Amino acid sequence: MDLYVVLGVSHGASEAEIKRAYRRLARRYHPDINPGDRMAAARFRQILEAYETLIDPARRSRYDAGLATEEHGSRPTSGFEGFDFSTRGSDHSATFGDLFAEVLTDRGARRRPSERGADLHQTVPLAFEETFSGTMRTLTVTRRETCRTCAGTGRTRVSPGPCLGCQGSGSVRSVRGHMVFTRSCPTCGGTGQQRPRPCEPCGGTGQETRSETVQVRIPPGTSDGERVRVPGKGNAGLQGGPPGDLYVTAQVAPHPLFRREGDDLHLVLPIAIHEAALGARIDVPTPDGGSARLRVPPGTQSGQRFRLRDRGAASTRDGRRGDLIIEARLMLPKVLDERSKELLREFGRINGENVREPRG
Repeated sequence: MDLYVVLGVSHGASEAEIKRAYRRLARRYHPDINPGDRMAAARFRQILEAYETLIDPARRSRYDAGLATEEHGSRPTSGFEGFDFSTRGSDHSATFGDLFAEVLTDRGARRRPSERGADLHQTVPLAFEETFSGTMRTLTVTRRETCRTCAGTGRTRVSPGPCLGCQGSGSVRSVRGHMVFTRSCPTCGGTGQQRPRPCEPCGGTGQETRSETVQVRIPPGTSDGERVRVPGKGNAGLQGGPPGDLYVTAQVAPHPLFRREGDDLHLVLPIAIHEAALGARIDVPTPDGGSARLRVPPGTQSGQRFRLRDRGAASTRDGRRGDLIIEARLMLPKVLDERSKELLREFGRINGENVREPRG
């Protein structure tokens, strides 16, 4: 009996094609649709056997190689076995959906694939000066880690012995109406052996919650809202999957003097009238705590900007520094004595230019 012919698929059929063929044939030959038809029941047994062999990659590979598809006791049997017209076949409450659910129980009980652990997120407050030069922060992270008791299996070891539910056979029989089905033992999962008990410390999840101290390096130039990734410090993965990452978001406090735009820093510099008119050299503060000498040319206007190259914040991408941009803001004296007022009146008479007249 060629199992590919039974399902009506080619030898190179994909898993999806095999599933579609099985569903199509099961809707046609299932005993619940053909009550009392022994030929349909026999045909359905062939279809189920072909499906269970070809849908399992290991069994399919052995079948294609001409080997036995399974060893005795290596895989629990599941499926329709035939009819039982004795008096004990008295349960007529099962529906077509119930029968299908029981037949396909083993197919849905495959081991969960490995999954990557979830990422964790924390926010750390930082001073402006810390982000300018870079710093180290110690954080306490509460994360899900692999259970140390069961090594992530979620189960404890037990002494070997036959399963009490199936007496070591790995399968149990059930009757629906006059039809007899065999399915994998729900107690042992079809192994025929006693199942390990769930691990008590982790409740069978394979993971436990622990707190850990993590050193996080905040690189120079980190801006407000920027994230720093710490690989492997998220939750542990499931079924041997890789752990997630820890993302630390910087919350940078504003600076009383400097304002950041990209990698450039902006500074508003108060300038006296005589400094703006006559020109001056002024020491301005820099974000690294030092100072720089700025030349203010004669006739400087309020709002005029000056640029000091490579005095801004460092880029976290390539390490290049931005610029320090200084905006001049003219400041009037708070109190003018009579002598100062007279000098300003004389200055106005000498320089009678109308500053409100449009300039072309």
